[in-house]
Amino acid sequence: MLSLGPIAPIALAAPWMLLGLITLPVIWWLLRITPPTPQRVPFPPIRILLGLGGEEETPAKTPLWLALLRMLLATLAVLALAHPLLHPNADLSGDGPVLLVIDDGWAAAPNWPLRQQAALGLVEQAKRQQRPVIILTTAPPIGGGPVRASGLLQAAEAEPILRALQPKPWATDRAAAAVAVDNLSLAQPPTVVWLGDGIDGPGRAGLAANLAALGPAQQLRLAQQPLSQRAMALLPPTLTRQGLAATVLRADNAGAGGLASVSVRAVGERGRVLGQASAQFLAGDDRAVADIPLTGELRNRTLRLDLVGPGSAAASILLDERWRRRPVGLVSGGGVEERSQPLLSNLYYLERALAPFAEVRHGEIDGLLQRPLAVLALADIGRLSGTERTEVKQWVQGGGMLIRFAGPHLAQSSEAASVGAAVGRSGGTSGGTADDLVPTPLRQGGRDLGGSLSWAKPAGLATFPKHSPFFGLQVPGDVLIRRQVLAQPSQDLSQRTWASLVDGTPLVTAAPQGQGWLVLFHTTANAAWSNLPLSGLFVEMMHRLVDMSRGVSNDSDEAGAGRELPPLASLDGFARLGPPLSGAAPLAAQAIAKAEAGPKSPPGYYGLQDDRRALNLSQNWQALRAITELSVPAEMTSYQQTSEFDLKPWLLTAAVVLALIDLLAVLALRGLLWPSTRLTAIVLGALLLLPDSTGVAEAQQLSAADKFAMSAALDTRLAYVLTGNARVDEMSRAGLTGLSEILRLRTSIEPEAPMAVDIERAPLVLFPILYWPMVATQPALSERAIAKVSRFMRTGGTIVLDSRDGGSSMPALRRQLGLEGGSGAGRLRSLLSRLDLPPLAPVPQGHVLTKSFYLLQGFPGRYAGGSVWVERRPGGINDGVSALVIGGNDWAAAWATDKRHKPLVLPTPGGSRQREMAYRFGVNLVMYALTGNYKADQVHIRDILERLGQ
Repeated sequence: MLSLGPIAPIALAAPWMLLGLITLPVIWWLLRITPPTPQRVPFPPIRILLGLGGEEETPAKTPLWLALLRMLLATLAVLALAHPLLHPNADLSGDGPVLLVIDDGWAAAPNWPLRQQAALGLVEQAKRQQRPVIILTTAPPIGGGPVRASGLLQAAEAEPILRALQPKPWATDRAAAAVAVDNLSLAQPPTVVWLGDGIDGPGRAGLAANLAALGPAQQLRLAQQPLSQRAMALLPPTLTRQGLAATVLRADNAGAGGLASVSVRAVGERGRVLGQASAQFLAGDDRAVADIPLTGELRNRTLRLDLVGPGSAAASILLDERWRRRPVGLVSGGGVEERSQPLLSNLYYLERALAPFAEVRHGEIDGLLQRPLAVLALADIGRLSGTERTEVKQWVQGGGMLIRFAGPHLAQSSEAASVGAAVGRSGGTSGGTADDLVPTPLRQGGRDLGGSLSWAKPAGLATFPKHSPFFGLQVPGDVLIRRQVLAQPSQDLSQRTWASLVDGTPLVTAAPQGQGWLVLFHTTANAAWSNLPLSGLFVEMMHRLVDMSRGVSNDSDEAGAGRELPPLASLDGFARLGPPLSGAAPLAAQAIAKAEAGPKSPPGYYGLQDDRRALNLSQNWQALRAITELSVPAEMTSYQQTSEFDLKPWLLTAAVVLALIDLLAVLALRGLLWPSTRLTAIVLGALLLLPDSTGVAEAQQLSAADKFAMSAALDTRLAYVLTGNARVDEMSRAGLTGLSEILRLRTSIEPEAPMAVDIERAPLVLFPILYWPMVATQPALSERAIAKVSRFMRTGGTIVLDSRDGGSSMPALRRQLGLEGGSGAGRLRSLLSRLDLPPLAPVPQGHVLTKSFYLLQGFPGRYAGGSVWVERRPGGINDGVSALVIGGNDWAAAWATDKRHKPLVLPTPGGSRQREMAYRFGVNLVMYALTGNYKADQVHIRDILERLGQ
């Protein structure tokens, strides 16, 4: 390499190439004597004599500007071949081979491009000095083979090896590298350059000593990044109420130069960032904590934690089931007012008991089971539809835990099941079936203060038995139970009882079903029947139940402890998750938490896709220490950007640009640069004739379902159920039309025309009230329709069931669904036996239905005198509005009018007066469904006014 010294800070790597400048005079002479290519001139016959005198004469030699351009091009090409270097690096010391020792473990990944550039630069220097190269990497190869140095390599052989080299996702083994150095046999002392990662570890002193023994001290150089740029590690996080707490380690034992802060982010599927927080390092500290706020849903969707910045295998933590809150689904038998009156809600205390340690989800059963779920809690859900029951049973048998809480709905369904079983034994038609989603059969009726099975005072809890998961919990003396559902006595009832009262009656029973569990609390999830949900014991009980569940993986820790987990996915040196590395071996499930990641067990996931365990490189680390000095004399440098600048590619680029300019100039002189006018006209004409691609989009037509939904949602409408009987359906339409007209005339409600509803297809939630006449020929409902009706009642809707038989089926209703009577009674019996019914009772005196608009004593329709049954609800769920109104007075017939607003049916026996009372009942019914029980508060107006001094 020839240095120009004081003339300029430039050196020539191939100075002999400057001999090419001698050829420049010859090139100049050739250019001047050689004329350019003649220009083509058109010669049409009719223009032989036109314009000949005006043509410019063609020069006899190359134009001067073109010759100078070509001379400059040749000069640039010669200078580029001479390989000039601006601010060249000094030559390597010594005359022997160049030994490159490269730390290629996890800590090298953050600044790997600088390390690779430095290695290639050293190889280039060795190439200029015509010295061979030896490459030694300190991280073990994949599969755990020995660390070996390469043989003597020429620069052309070493460059592709270095370009293909990648950091490995485990630590270096400098002790093995020291052995490889000791095995070297070299004729001349080498120049040693150790490209280190700056992280101290076992074998560092031995490797340094062996390298120093190879030659003079001035030929040993250690390059490593400054303290502020050295790799950091992320430790496995801990769970907090707000999310995840991740600890960051830095190698900063020197006490200065470290980063003040670093960010940690939570990453989900497809690299989506779900949360991020900063870890602030205090002076002298080697660790900091980042508290990442994550909701339960986001935390369960978090797949990994990453340090923001250049990645490494130790700067990422893969997460598995151990860091997730187990999802718990909550379903209530209450209505929509639970959100506005939370203290009365079935789920208020249950949700708060689960929130600290579980991910709480709300919804319907079918929607909750479509996602992974560990526990499903049903608060006062009495009867499930056939589809829901099948789905829940399959989910429990697959490993889910079903927790049920008693309440009025469950008590009513147990009574119906008991009566149905008795009817079946006597040869009648069953009105209900036994519930197979409770751990033990339930007795008809419950026990409460003042009931038929009562005690003098509320009962406390007994000590938990040893077989119970609650064993060991302290039982507070102030937890009292006022009401409970009772279990049928059986031989194994004591084994199924996890908690009982002091008198021995079960409070919590459980039984395995398949791979899952059925658990029943014999009291409510709110404070209606006991104060258990108000106590800290309730929180601890729910915590143990959730911990007992299997989660969302296929195998519990205990069941899979003896298995070997095959490698599923591996991290590379840059923390990129990919297929398992070749040579990765299976790991024992019970050992993965304490295993050390290495060449045979790289960090990543092990197991199956739906049951995988994470092995993290840093999971057992305590601290990181930096290399600040070697125990042997050596030159200490850093990975600074080299000041050497290679001018060769820039000179070649300039020469290519000049060559292109020369080509364009020659084409212009020959008249070939611009296209012909005829071709240009053809192209422009074709572009003008292209069809216009813009058009007017046709308006999207609404489907019939969309039109139905818009009509029902944009206006208040009464609705009736299609029965399949044309005469009954027409009477229902006419009746609701007449009632709608009365509402417009007498109230502020302005309903539009009533709508017919197909229970199987139509969305019921769009209507506040649904009139349903019973006919014997009505087709049986599907399980999907039954579930839709039950959901409609639970979410605030009111259904008016009219048997149209003058109330002959109402006495049978008192006998708990053993219905007999007119044509609609059979269909009413079949329908009620499949619904999740609340407790029912005749409309009591003073009920809001008797005074929501008019003051009424009865509820006549076409017939008079029949009983009307409503929901017996002690609380204010759904604002006190009954989900069911059951009668048989054929109200639609009494309301029905024709197009001229003339009545269609004469009520009996009261005639016009009875029709008027039927209209008044219809007005009260609609006002009751729309406004709730606000009229019940009117009885307190006098007292309120007196207190206000009015």
